[in-house]
Amino acid sequence: MKAGITTFVTDQGMPPGPLAKAIEERGFDALLVAEHSHIPVRRETPYPGGEPMPTPYFRPLDPFVALTAAAMTTSRLVLGTSIVLLVQRDVIHTAKEVSSLDLVSGGRVLFGVGAGWNREEMRNHGTDPRTRGALLDERIEALKAIWTHDEAEFHGRFVDFDPIFQWPKPVQKPHPPIYVGGNTRFALERAVRQGVGWMPNSVADPVEVPGQLKPVPSGVSVMVSSVPPRDEILSAYAENGVTQVSLAIPPEPESATLHRLDRLAAIVARYR
Repeated sequence: MKAGITTFVTDQGMPPGPLAKAIEERGFDALLVAEHSHIPVRRETPYPGGEPMPTPYFRPLDPFVALTAAAMTTSRLVLGTSIVLLVQRDVIHTAKEVSSLDLVSGGRVLFGVGAGWNREEMRNHGTDPRTRGALLDERIEALKAIWTHDEAEFHGRFVDFDPIFQWPKPVQKPHPPIYVGGNTRFALERAVRQGVGWMPNSVADPVEVPGQLKPVPSGVSVMVSSVPPRDEILSAYAENGVTQVSLAIPPEPESATLHRLDRLAAIVARYR
């Protein structure tokens, strides 16, 4: 079972270049970084994990800047997003950022996307929270068109552009692997509909693992995010056919981060 690390890369934690190097040196397979463009000062949307919202949500670096720094210090580590809030992003700029990162990293990008939960954050980007699911569908489809066609065009309800040239194209063909984040049936249905992978968060109790995975159709790739470093959870996912997981770490200074990575590496080594 492959195991990566998911984290917020912030200005208060270990810098992305040294962090990625340390992750690769300890045998992990991937670094997945989270995204929030900002947090509105006045917010009615409750944080899903319970208030108060943790500090890292306020301070993440841009994911593609962080992952480019990570690419420069590593040679085999998969560089991913968990997740990019695609409903808050310009789709043409995002297509170029992802393909540029795939080029400079030698084809090591994994692209996790999601609709998000913070309605005030969405509105500040001009996104209507009520239609974010349909918008996400169209932006995924538009990305695929840009990455796979020399003269790409897309005409939808929310995304509409006439033929464009855009290079570079991704190194990975037809494009980097895409994973839809989210634990809901809507996220899984979107992954199936789009022909991409599913990236749910881990359940807390191992007895819940079979039920979480039961609805997944054959052929859909699954990467489980934020898995607790507990043998009973890791074993349950391994026994139920999951081949990719990531373990979450908080942004911390270097000494604390390296100590945590050493401990996690010893745990996941048993599931290789």
